[in-house]
Amino acid sequence: MLDCLIIEDEPLAAEILQDYIQDVPNLQLVATCRDVLSASAYLQNHKVDVLFVDIHLPKINGIEFIKTIQNQYQVILTTAYHQYALDGYDLNVVDYLLKPIEFSRFLQAVNKIKSSDSSRQIHSEASTGAELFHFFNVDKRQVKIYNKDILYIESIKEYVKIHTTEHTVTTKLQIGEIEELLNAGDFIRIHKSYVVPLNRISAYSAGQIEIGNIILPIGRTYKELVMQKVKTP
Repeated sequence: MLDCLIIEDEPLAAEILQDYIQDVPNLQLVATCRDVLSASAYLQNHKVDVLFVDIHLPKINGIEFIKTIQNQYQVILTTAYHQYALDGYDLNVVDYLLKPIEFSRFLQAVNKIKSSDSSRQIHSEASTGAELFHFFNVDKRQVKIYNKDILYIESIKEYVKIHTTEHTVTTKLQIGEIEELLNAGDFIRIHKSYVVPLNRISAYSAGQIEIGNIILPIGRTYKELVMQKVKTP
């Protein structure tokens, strides 16, 4: 379990992060502070693994604060201003979240967090040989789906359907977001509406791929990349 501290002076932004942390296994919220001074006081007496730090804070901003505690904690920056991204990466933070923060983007960030023993990632490998999985928001529940069970992913406007070997779940994500969330060479976008795992492709032609008895079209703009991927051993 990773202990998390939020440093955020906007109540609504803090509440969103609190809800997101609560929804992610292996993350535990230990405190929320409205400014750097109260956060510093808390850190002197408590163990914390991960800091969620807003850049625009009263008295001392988040960037200046991070410089004082560099490499002591894993830091995820939050801000409404994209121009600070370069400063954040120069400080070697885990990630940089632009408000308003979508849950899918939050998951991408926490997937980069190393556990306290630096041996695994949230929602990723729990130990050597472990299977990759993600949690998806389905009817106000977080449903675990293992990468190995995914047959294909289908875009339905602002939702995606994740078809697995056991069932189909629908979650509110853009297909580009889930493609980025999976962020693995084992999946490939074959069409504006479809993402598939390479190891599930049982046959293909110039215009379509087959996953067992499921036939999916290959989009014209994706054809060259698909052909390259499927022909690569």
